[in-house]
Amino acid sequence: MSESANTWDHEYDVVIVGSGAGGLAAALSCAQLGLSALVVEKADVYGGTSAVSGGGIWVPCNDQIESVGGHDSREEALTYLHHLTRGEVPAERLEAYVDAAREMVGDMAGLHDVHFKSVVKYPDYFPAEPGGKPGYRTMEPAEFDLSKLGDEFENLREPYKGTLVMGRMAMTQVEAHTLMGRGKGWIAMTIRMLWRYFTDFAWRRRTWRDRRATLGQSLIGQLRHAMQKRDLPLWLRTGFEALIRDEDGRVTGIEVNRDGQRKRLGARRGVILACGGFEANQAMREQYLPKPTRVEWSVAPGCNTGDGIRAGRDVGAALGFMHLTWGTPSVVVPGMSNAAGLFMERQLPGVVAVNAQGRRFVNEALPYTEFVYAMIEDRERHGQASEHGDAWLVFDATFRKKYPMAPMMPSSIQPDRKLPAEWADKVYWKADTLDELAEKIGVDPRGLADTVADMNRFAATGNDEQFGKGNDVFQRYYGDPKVPAAPRALTAL
Repeated sequence: MSESANTWDHEYDVVIVGSGAGGLAAALSCAQLGLSALVVEKADVYGGTSAVSGGGIWVPCNDQIESVGGHDSREEALTYLHHLTRGEVPAERLEAYVDAAREMVGDMAGLHDVHFKSVVKYPDYFPAEPGGKPGYRTMEPAEFDLSKLGDEFENLREPYKGTLVMGRMAMTQVEAHTLMGRGKGWIAMTIRMLWRYFTDFAWRRRTWRDRRATLGQSLIGQLRHAMQKRDLPLWLRTGFEALIRDEDGRVTGIEVNRDGQRKRLGARRGVILACGGFEANQAMREQYLPKPTRVEWSVAPGCNTGDGIRAGRDVGAALGFMHLTWGTPSVVVPGMSNAAGLFMERQLPGVVAVNAQGRRFVNEALPYTEFVYAMIEDRERHGQASEHGDAWLVFDATFRKKYPMAPMMPSSIQPDRKLPAEWADKVYWKADTLDELAEKIGVDPRGLADTVADMNRFAATGNDEQFGKGNDVFQRYYGDPKVPAAPRALTAL
């Protein structure tokens, strides 16, 4: 923070810090209102966490719901949100979200040519709760041709290879659902993807990256393309340093470090801090999150160091929900700049999550955020799980052959001998018996044996008597459709 003067290196109506979806959408909204806007990004690529995300947005009552056979209402959406937030979020804020989300999607399409599609079968995370829905509300970005970006394509943050088929080909959320569970038509779909990707000769000569963008790549690509059409500037390698205030305490601009030079950027109408969370800041993690906590556990890129949060706090902004995470269980993978997230694999049949006691502590098919909170609660009950990790996903050779797990493709595609040697006993542990496995990973062998026996018994009846795995449509979403409906989330280990 520093005192304001009347001299600026550059001046705009609005200066926006951060080039994720929030920052780019803010720039487009400013332009629509007739305001000049600048987006600054400290990294040498744009897109932030949004570019490597699924890109989905939750939009109740969106205009596509009825056309695809669904139904929603404002009352149901608010019932759902009020129930889940338990009074911790002001009612007027929830109402503003529900009322504005649908309008935002329409404006993005009509004003900026940024399009989303309702995902018919993707359920709310808690579909059985009051106001929950079995689908329709989640929308994913429409496919986008990255060649439209011109040279700006080179500056778009690369996708995570784990979100691509064979680490190369883009897939939509709907396609991922089909491929994950080997649903109807998955082989033909894979062949079409391969054909389209490898016959795109001109683009293959330019890059390994798929011209067809989906998920977060499409979200950021569409937003940046819309900015290009409006000549909205985006500065890379421009690190946010401090807010600048006048004598009355009003924020009038920011200081940045652009390619090693200090710059003062004036903001006549305001500054928007859209620069992400603090998962890459170890000190802030230790200050706000349950311990232990480590930067290397994060699945997000390392650009989010809490710059905007600290700057806002320093000028008196209130903070809230700092102890919460939008997290997923993860695996630290040698050679990767970020951990590999376990978003979907836990819903597949034939896998069980255990703690250091070898005991099951959670419904494996819960939403990833809830799985993380269960891990934290179990750690607090029992202490640190083992020298290797807080929890283990245990599965057999049948699962390994059929399904992916973290960075590993199914062994039918990527057999163990093709896995990087440095992953052994760091990413995955392998043994011929449960007792041998328990010894290798440091869990109680009796507990593990009892847990597997229980899971096999549940699989025989199709009823998880302990945690109810697979009891709602979200928990079955990524299950194998070839497994009978009742025990879809369960098979014997």
